[in-house]
Amino acid sequence: MTNLKHPYLLFLGQDNNELAIKTARGISYWRPDICIAEYAMAECKITLGLQRKTPKEAFNAGARTFVIGLANAGGEIAPEWVPAILDAIEAGLDIASGLHQKLSDFPEIKAAAKRKNILLHDIRHQQKSSIIGTGTKRGGNRILTIGTDCSVGKMYTSLAIEKEMKTRGYNATFRATGQTGIFIAGEGAPVDAVVSDFISGTVEQLCPDNNHDHWDIIEGQGSLFNPAFAGVSLGLLHGAQADILILCHEAGRETIKGMNDYPIPGLKDCIETNLKMARLTNPETRLGAISLNCRMTGPEFAHEYCRKLSDEFSVPCFDPLIQGVGEFVDGLEL
Repeated sequence: MTNLKHPYLLFLGQDNNELAIKTARGISYWRPDICIAEYAMAECKITLGLQRKTPKEAFNAGARTFVIGLANAGGEIAPEWVPAILDAIEAGLDIASGLHQKLSDFPEIKAAAKRKNILLHDIRHQQKSSIIGTGTKRGGNRILTIGTDCSVGKMYTSLAIEKEMKTRGYNATFRATGQTGIFIAGEGAPVDAVVSDFISGTVEQLCPDNNHDHWDIIEGQGSLFNPAFAGVSLGLLHGAQADILILCHEAGRETIKGMNDYPIPGLKDCIETNLKMARLTNPETRLGAISLNCRMTGPEFAHEYCRKLSDEFSVPCFDPLIQGVGEFVDGLEL
């Protein structure tokens, strides 16, 4: 599992597109304590509200990893970023990227890192040896977020639950399965880069046997109802061996993201299908809550819809950004 050195210097690139820096924004939102500063090229005027420092200044202030906090179409490292990456290497910072293109694809980056004994972390390409899932019962407690689709709030919900549980004294750990989550946690497994035969085994290793009072909150990916990403979702369900599933859903979304011929599944169908699949490795898996993303509908709708779904499915229902996750955590036992 990738393990990154803290604190971070977050790189924002050269553009002024807020969506492009969503990785950096997620890190700074959830883990401000591990973010020393931000660094951007002269053309970039957007900010995370952090101090701006050069790589050398950030290293002297304690930074140890230069994180490329950007996501772009195709997942490529822009040639314009290379001088900044080389500056960071010269300053003594490890480099971490969650993009599909490898840092080592650039000979000058690879050579500089070797000369300075710097680690290059390609989050989507670093895994341990292939591990086949066993389905063996493990100790501890596990919560897995699932979704009606991708990009509905599984990572946000997982992190909100971890934060609330830790505030109340629970022994809880967020288990990251995507690149942004890995940057936030400092470790994890990029399941979308794992060979399909080994997804469940990788997830078993990510959240291993543990003490009876320990809780893993596992970041879900994709959806069983998304034709592109159902495979990774199924591997997560089997490997997580979750005791509790949290269904995440974006209110108002009518079709699968980018696939207008595929409607969003009904919540009842989605819940029953996920429970059936999860119970292969944990027959006691149950639905624990429904987490709504009401960014398109607003708070007033959120409160009404949450009440309706809570009555219908007999579990807490909340928008973690509007109402928080306290009602769900209230129902857990230390």
